[in-house]
Amino acid sequence: MKVRPRIGQLPTPDPSQPQPPAPPQDQHTAAPTDQNSEQTTDQDADLHGDVRRGVRWSLVNTVVIRIGNFATGVVLARGLLGPRDWGLYAIGLAALAVLLSANEMGVSLAIVRWEGDVRRFAPTVLTLSTLSSTVLYGALFLVAPQTARLLGSADATGVLRVLGLAVIIDGISCVPAGVLNRTFAQRRRMLIDAANFAVSTGITIGLAVGGFGAMSFAWGAVAGNVVGLVGCGLCAPGFLRPGWDRAQAKALIRFGMPLAGASLLVLCMLNVDSVVVGATLGPVALGLYQLAFNMSGWPVRAVSEVARRVSFAGFSRLAETGRIAQGFESSLSLLMTAAMPPCVLLLTLAKPAISFVYGHEWTQASGALSFLAMLGVLRVAFELCYDCLVAAGRQRALILVQGWWLVALIPVLIFAARDRGIAGVGAGHILVAGPLVTPLYLWALSRAGIRPRVVLRACLRPLLGGAAMAAISLAVARFAGLPMTLELFAASLPALAAYALIVWPTVSRLRAGNGRSSPRHRFGRAPAPAAIPTPTAWDVPQGEPQW
Repeated sequence: MKVRPRIGQLPTPDPSQPQPPAPPQDQHTAAPTDQNSEQTTDQDADLHGDVRRGVRWSLVNTVVIRIGNFATGVVLARGLLGPRDWGLYAIGLAALAVLLSANEMGVSLAIVRWEGDVRRFAPTVLTLSTLSSTVLYGALFLVAPQTARLLGSADATGVLRVLGLAVIIDGISCVPAGVLNRTFAQRRRMLIDAANFAVSTGITIGLAVGGFGAMSFAWGAVAGNVVGLVGCGLCAPGFLRPGWDRAQAKALIRFGMPLAGASLLVLCMLNVDSVVVGATLGPVALGLYQLAFNMSGWPVRAVSEVARRVSFAGFSRLAETGRIAQGFESSLSLLMTAAMPPCVLLLTLAKPAISFVYGHEWTQASGALSFLAMLGVLRVAFELCYDCLVAAGRQRALILVQGWWLVALIPVLIFAARDRGIAGVGAGHILVAGPLVTPLYLWALSRAGIRPRVVLRACLRPLLGGAAMAAISLAVARFAGLPMTLELFAASLPALAAYALIVWPTVSRLRAGNGRSSPRHRFGRAPAPAAIPTPTAWDVPQGEPQW
C-alpha cells in the first residue's frame, strides 16, 4: 500500500543522509524519562529565546522603516505628487500584488515549513519560482494596455510594466529570504530592508523632483527590490543556485498551490477596492482612497508585521502538541490591545489627522478613512487567524472563508462606489467583513480547536476600551470647538488614558507571561520537535503603496 507523504515532508528520504536508529519502544511506558524532560525543557527555552530575539529585531525593523516611509510619504504628498499620481501608482501596485500572491505558486513557504535539510530542496524551489514568475511577467507585459484601460487609466501602462519587474525579482529572492526567516535572522533582514528603503526612497524623491510623476514610485520600488535581492543573496550565501528534482517538484506544487490560492484570495480582497474605485471613479478618487487606505493600514502593519514574522513558527509548534488555543488567545489579546487605540483615533478623528499629516487638500479622504480604520481592527485579527489556520493545516477552510469574502465583497463595493463614492467603499468593507466574514472565521478556528469563547476572552477588554475611547474623543471633538490640530491632541490624550485604565489588567497578565519561567503565555510550553524547522511568518506581500 502506498503511503502519501505528510504535508511538509519529502516523499522519499535521501539515502546519502545517515538515518538515526529508531528508539526502543515500550508500550507499557508512557511517561518520558528525566533526561528526555530536560532535553524538552532546553529545546523549549531555545525556541522562546529565538522567538524573543526575532520579535525584538523585527520590531526595530518595522518601526524604523515605517517611520521612514511615513516621512517620505508626507514629503511626496505635500507638493511633489498629487492624487492622480498616487492613483496611477495604486493601479500598478494592485496588479503587482495579485501577481506576487501566486508568482511562485506558494512553494517558497516550504523553505520555512518543510522538514529536513533545506539545501536538499531549495534549488528546486528556486527553479520553480523563477520560471513561474518570468511567465507571469511576460503575460503582464502583453496585457498591460488592456489592463490599464479596464482599470480606468490608460496612461498607467508604463507603470504596470515597470512595477511588474518586481515579480521576477521576488521569484528569485524568495529562497534566500525564506532561509533568513526560517533561522529567525531578523537582524540581517533589518539591514537588508534598510538598504532597500534608502535606495528606493532616494530614487523616488529624485525622480519626483525631476517631474516623472507616478513612474517615480515604480522605478524607485524596482531599484529597492534589486538591492533587497543582492542583500538576501549575501546574507544567505549558496541559496541562489537553481536545480531540479522531479519528485521534489511534484511534492512542492502539491504543498504550495492551496497556499498560493489562499494568498491570491487575500490579496484580491485587499485590492479589489482599488480596482473598483479606479474603474468607477477615476485615478484622482483612487489617489484619495489609497491615501485613506494607507493611513488605516498603519496600525495593521506596525502591529501585525512584527507578530507575523514569528507567529507562524509558534503556531507550527503548537499545532503538533494540541496547545494552539492557548497560544492563539495570548497572541490575539496582545495584538488587539496594541492595535485598538490607533484604529479608534483614526476612526473618530479622521479629518484632523489627515489635515495634520498631509495637508488640508487631502481631507476629502476622511470619509473613507473613518470606515477603513474600523476595518483595520478586523484585519489585525484576521491576519493572525490566517497564520494560525495555515499552521494548523486548515487550508481548505481558509480558502472557503477567503472565497466567500471576495464573492460577497465585489458587488457590495461596486454598488457602494456608485452610490456614495470612496466613503461608500469604506463602509462596504465593514458591511462584508463584520457580519458576513467574522462568523466564518470563528467556524474555521473552531475546526482547529479554538472555540469562539477563546476569541471573545482575548478581545473583550480591548473592545471595551475602544468603545470608551470613541465616546471620549467624539465628545471632545464635538463640544470643545478647537481648531483641527488642537482638537486632534485634546481628544487623543483623555481617550488614551481611559483605554489604559480598562486594558491594564490584560497588559499586566501578558507582561507576567513574558518571563522565561512561564513561556506558555506566548506560544505554549511545547517542545520543539526535531523534525520541525524553525520557520517564521509567511510574509504575504501587501497590496497598498509603502508610502
